[in-house]
Amino acid sequence: MTFVMSMVFAVWQALLNNFVIERAAFTGAEIGMLQSLREVPGFLAFTAVFVLLLIKEQTFALTSLALLCIGVGITGWFPDVIGLYLTTVLMSIGFHYFETINQSLTLQWVDKADAPGFMGKALAWRSAAALVGYGSIWLIMSWLSLDYIWMYSIIGGCGLVMVFIMAVYFPRFAIGSIQHKHLILRKRYWLYYLLTFFSGARRQIFMVFAGFMMVEKFGYSVSEITALFLINYVVNLLFAPTIGRFIGKMGERNALIIEYVGLVIIFSSYAYVSDANIAAGLYVIDHLLFAMAIAMKTYFQKIADKQDIASTMSVSFTINHIAAVIIPVLLGMLWLSSPKAVFFIGTGFALCSLALAFNVPRHPAPGKEALWSPLMTKR
Repeated sequence: MTFVMSMVFAVWQALLNNFVIERAAFTGAEIGMLQSLREVPGFLAFTAVFVLLLIKEQTFALTSLALLCIGVGITGWFPDVIGLYLTTVLMSIGFHYFETINQSLTLQWVDKADAPGFMGKALAWRSAAALVGYGSIWLIMSWLSLDYIWMYSIIGGCGLVMVFIMAVYFPRFAIGSIQHKHLILRKRYWLYYLLTFFSGARRQIFMVFAGFMMVEKFGYSVSEITALFLINYVVNLLFAPTIGRFIGKMGERNALIIEYVGLVIIFSSYAYVSDANIAAGLYVIDHLLFAMAIAMKTYFQKIADKQDIASTMSVSFTINHIAAVIIPVLLGMLWLSSPKAVFFIGTGFALCSLALAFNVPRHPAPGKEALWSPLMTKR
């Protein structure tokens, strides 16, 4: 399932900036609005826990994956502002529900000691899937010279066929712990919630404006953007398993500190970069640093009650997207007058995350969620 999601979403993401600029004449304002709308389903991810009252997690994941494939498959048929907004929301509903359930199942099925290494390998598989997606862009758009509409339709259709095969032939996996079927907000998870919030805020600037800068400021073509994404995922394919093992050995605290120090430097550099090759290098390093976010997931796994995982993943996705819904549209307007200011705001978010990372214990566990807490109660 992760392979299919990564392949289909990678194609959508790689083509997006070129497609919206070439076919719908998007500016920073429109791309900001589109990305804000894309994050609305993520903001509503807490509703996943209510859907689980009706269907099992594995069925929910497959259904969500099918919605993602359909949304991507029809994108090329609607090359206008409203059409792109609507297809993006449909795709995003599938994407965010799938990611919510995927994280929940991973944390339930994988032992705490093995989780960092497993997540590193899973990230490598995501990268391999993305490489397949980018290879298909080269084959269909560069070699066969077909239009965007064919590219989107083919990749969405292939993904949908693979979802059908999984639904029919894959076994149903047992769930170890019965999950709570209601919303849960634990006071003792406060540090995880804050880390999640700033992660969402910071990631939006990378997802929306770093890639947009490559096309608008440096004039990257579809093939050049695809090549940049290929480099990103080759690097992740090679190094993600090592990052997972590093987190398992060095601990979540050290991994998060390294990630956030790196992101402070990267975002500050984005503000001043004037060379296309240096910008591409920053983009690749930025993407690699986000692999360190595995540490945030394994930190939560170590402090959480097993029965809380599904509900908390739903809530955490909503927290992650509180800023994500607002930031793209507001910063899209700011982008029109000062792209540099947008990246300085990203630096500020990274500094907030860094301050929080210093409060993560070296050995987190239930009852040892933070070195210092303003909340005296455990629950």
